Amino acid sequence: MTSTDHESWATQTFGLRVRHRSGTPLLTELVAPGLRRNPRRAHLLVSSVLGKHIAADPRDVIAGGHQLGRAVASLGLGDVDVLGMAETATSLGHCVADNLDAAMYLHTTRRHAPPNMIYAEFQEGHSHATDHTLQPSSADLFAQPRPIVLVDDEISTGNTAFATVAALQQLQHRAHYVVASLVDVRNDTHRHDAAAVSNKLRTSVHFVSLAQGDVDQPAGLIDAVCALNPPVLNTPSDRPPSTPSRLTLPWPAHVPEGGRHGFLRQDRPEFDEAVLWASEHLHSYLDPSRPVLLVGHEELMYLPLRLADQLARHGFNTRFQSTTRSPAYVHNHPEYPLGTGWTFPASEPGETSARFLYNGWQAPTHVRVQLVLLVDRIAASGDLTVGEVLAAAGYDVIIAEVDGPDATTLAEIRGRQQ
Repeated sequence: MTSTDHESWATQTFGLRVRHRSGTPLLTELVAPGLRRNPRRAHLLVSSVLGKHIAADPRDVIAGGHQLGRAVASLGLGDVDVLGMAETATSLGHCVADNLDAAMYLHTTRRHAPPNMIYAEFQEGHSHATDHTLQPSSADLFAQPRPIVLVDDEISTGNTAFATVAALQQLQHRAHYVVASLVDVRNDTHRHDAAAVSNKLRTSVHFVSLAQGDVDQPAGLIDAVCALNPPVLNTPSDRPPSTPSRLTLPWPAHVPEGGRHGFLRQDRPEFDEAVLWASEHLHSYLDPSRPVLLVGHEELMYLPLRLADQLARHGFNTRFQSTTRSPAYVHNHPEYPLGTGWTFPASEPGETSARFLYNGWQAPTHVRVQLVLLVDRIAASGDLTVGEVLAAAGYDVIIAEVDGPDATTLAEIRGRQQ
């Protein structure tokens, strides 16, 4: 096993180290060691190709998802369903589903719903927000026992993946599951135990990743990180703040804007057409001579990714990322991947915990970046202080709303289509 770590600040200060094991590209080309003040787990692998904590070229994000899809396809499982893990892998999972031409794509969600709308639920023990639910428009989406591909950005122990498999097996037995991730940093014990857990669940679970490695966590890391002073967030820009503007993007009432309630193979052609329609509308509000940062709202990542890609095809200098529930540790150091951060209230009505955006993307001092924050109808109806916070950070902010069908409407539409 060869280390390719370049002595990041987290390594120099705390001894947290990422080591490459196997795969192409190298692990440390995909992730860098970050920190979070979390009593469950203090380290955070910050991806350069996910578009969550680091603004990324949308073409690179899509390419990474398609590469992971090809790795899954090499297993020869045939027709599959794909399940993406919220919130970091919702767009990654959708890209994998696209590449596989999956029959159905669904991502887990942390958004609250009535009990009768929840198909399954489970927990992610190390996460800041642990509860996951599945909220398909109908249980019929899971009626066929096709292999399921579980997609996450990182597999650290495999526990969350197996918790998901266990919940799904209770509802519909399947013979095959694939756990697909950008990076797999399970240790030898986790890998050895996977076969026993698969046998207990009476199924086959295969792990696929673009790169594999190990995370060296020194003793006392959690205590040391939690003892740090709170990070400095919401540092104001020296540029005068602008006033955020709002617009509604055109979107067909019968086409899902993402995978929260299920996205079927037959949805793809109309979704692709809707992306073109919405991007043309957004294009008219933007200055093509200035950079654009397209920011998704938490789990709503795939549509803004596709819009960012479409803008790039029109010649815009574009980056993509999204807001998050996760409180990472910000420290301004050239060898640390989380240099700046902003916090703001949750947008969804009834939610109380803070939300965050990290790093962002700043152009040279004489150019103001156009930041487009894409929100769905529920988020648009709540607290949008995020727009003011990001405007104070020096961005020209446009809050763009897209109104796709909810689970009940999708169920009715699909019922009529049968």
